[in-house]
Amino acid sequence: MANVIDITGLPPERVVFTPSPLAELGAALHALSEPGHHPGLHGWVTATNAALKTDLADRLCEADILWRSSRSDILLPARPGATLAEDLDELDKIGDERFVAAAFEITCSPRYTRPTPSPLVDAGERARIREMAAARGPRQAAFTDRMLTDPDGLRVWLRRLFEDCEEAFFGDIWRRVGIQLAADARHKTELLRRKGLAETLSATSRALWLEDTQDRSGNSSGSTRIVLDKLAQGRTTAFADPADPGVTFLPTSFGWPHLVFAHAQGWRPVLQYPVASPELPAPAALELVQQRLEALGHPMRMQLCRTLSRGPHSTGELAEAFGITSPEVSRHIATLKKAGLIQTRRRGRYVLHQLDLQVVARLGSDFLEGVLR
Repeated sequence: MANVIDITGLPPERVVFTPSPLAELGAALHALSEPGHHPGLHGWVTATNAALKTDLADRLCEADILWRSSRSDILLPARPGATLAEDLDELDKIGDERFVAAAFEITCSPRYTRPTPSPLVDAGERARIREMAAARGPRQAAFTDRMLTDPDGLRVWLRRLFEDCEEAFFGDIWRRVGIQLAADARHKTELLRRKGLAETLSATSRALWLEDTQDRSGNSSGSTRIVLDKLAQGRTTAFADPADPGVTFLPTSFGWPHLVFAHAQGWRPVLQYPVASPELPAPAALELVQQRLEALGHPMRMQLCRTLSRGPHSTGELAEAFGITSPEVSRHIATLKKAGLIQTRRRGRYVLHQLDLQVVARLGSDFLEGVLR
């Protein structure tokens, strides 16, 4: 599965790397509401939530339908400003019908690639959104009702909420990380100018790459697209907004491990990527994750992993311990090694195998605890 942005014929200068205060605030609010997604931010999340005034915390709970499970399109501007106020000013220029449709585009849309009518004018869409919001909780349902019945008033309320966040905690955050994000955007822009888009995408995320499509004879068809390695399917074009063709990349210091992609019909594609951090390991490709899970699906390989998690063992030791032949052990070890789960080293005439606990830990703590139990 993958998300695809067709950029055939797009001038290089229409690919833009730039920070956005509003997008960074959205990433921070998501981390506050879903700390389990961001283990590296637990200290910040705990301290920030503890310092929030009760009124602000309650209002954030009301509106978290916009950023909790996914990120609303209104939080990912295609043409960011230098300040949060500038981003919010641009948001104010969007008409009510489009604003409300965009606010619920990711949260409530069953098919993101298909345009849906605005709930302000379509009764069926309005009923569907209300039903989904009700499943999130009474506060979220009330927020949704206010958005549908009084969009102008709710938009004023929402802007004040974001401004209060800036005063309470985000202003300090932006003064600290805004410089880092601007530097990353400048670096990517210079890399794009000197090395081209393919190398720039590779430097942005291992889950991004440039692809030239081919015809049936294997020749280039002249089509070029950006591919995002995600467990989702979506397709758009850099010319989705005819008035402003291009693709916007927004760096974030709060986003890891998310690679957020907004590509609603008629909107310029926007991608928010986490700025690389030396303490965070590079993410594995989804194909490799699937290969590792399949390798662990065999009961004998699970048994071998349990033994190999405790220390290095030779093929002969494993064969004797489990009552199978050495060739059988070698086949299982080869599968685990191909999936990157096994480390092998030679000690004299012995070849010793050991489970790579760091790799296994990234697959899931339950499995790691199971083999170490």
